[in-house]
Amino acid sequence: MSNFLGNLANNWIVNADLAKKWLEQEATLLDARTPILKWFCRLPTAIPVTWQEFSRSDFPHKGQILENNTVLTLKLQAIGICQDKPALVVADPVKGWGEDGRIVWMLRTLGHEKAVFVDGGYRALIKAGISKVESPNNPPQTGDFVISPCSNWEIKQDDLKAILGNDNLVIIDARERREYAGKTPYGEKRGGHIPRAIHLYYKQLMDKQGQLLSRGEIVAILQQKGVLQSTQIVSYCSGGIRSAWLTCALTNAGFNARNYAGSMWEWSASPADSYPLSVILSRAG
Repeated sequence: MSNFLGNLANNWIVNADLAKKWLEQEATLLDARTPILKWFCRLPTAIPVTWQEFSRSDFPHKGQILENNTVLTLKLQAIGICQDKPALVVADPVKGWGEDGRIVWMLRTLGHEKAVFVDGGYRALIKAGISKVESPNNPPQTGDFVISPCSNWEIKQDDLKAILGNDNLVIIDARERREYAGKTPYGEKRGGHIPRAIHLYYKQLMDKQGQLLSRGEIVAILQQKGVLQSTQIVSYCSGGIRSAWLTCALTNAGFNARNYAGSMWEWSASPADSYPLSVILSRAG
């Protein structure tokens, strides 16, 4: 397995054919799809996970990763995460919300340098020759991963507030256009977007089959929005899930990207005079 480990620090996404080879060498597979899909369309050796089990449950902070590193370490060891073994994450990129990116971003932020998600998700793995199984998988063996937090790819609310006016900062709103304009379909206390944020719905970086666009295409899309690879990028959404996926995709493409996990749940619940939002007013008539 050592032949492919050297490049994992910079590559956060792998194609299904390579993922299949890694699974044959006992990489850990995490299935982040919705529970019903995991039940009826099981993948061999896959360990079911949800982003919620590693996140705070109290609103408006439920987008944030749990703060107790001891608890997090035990949770990750319980699902078989090992220090030196790649962790492959699969989801449903077409119908999902970027759950695979959230899990990978979380693992990287907690110090796991070999966490990646599979381009194209579950369907791509099946197409690559991974067969579905009918019976439940055996419980995973306890892993040995110990958290060593890395802040390179995350930013906290007040740290973001402090740098809002920086010339080299670009804030990306990874939500749907209606949310960016001011709609609040997912529990935000106030509508709108963080001032000066540009809109880039995260699924614009994948095709209709859920396959990631090429690195060149991603760079071109960002350049059209005035974002260079030297620019500091902070992405957000409702609760840091879609923006975590975007952070993975941008980091994989060579950008300097961070995820604001508190996102709109947290920002919109904070005092409006200190944490303002901009709204796009619709034209009458």
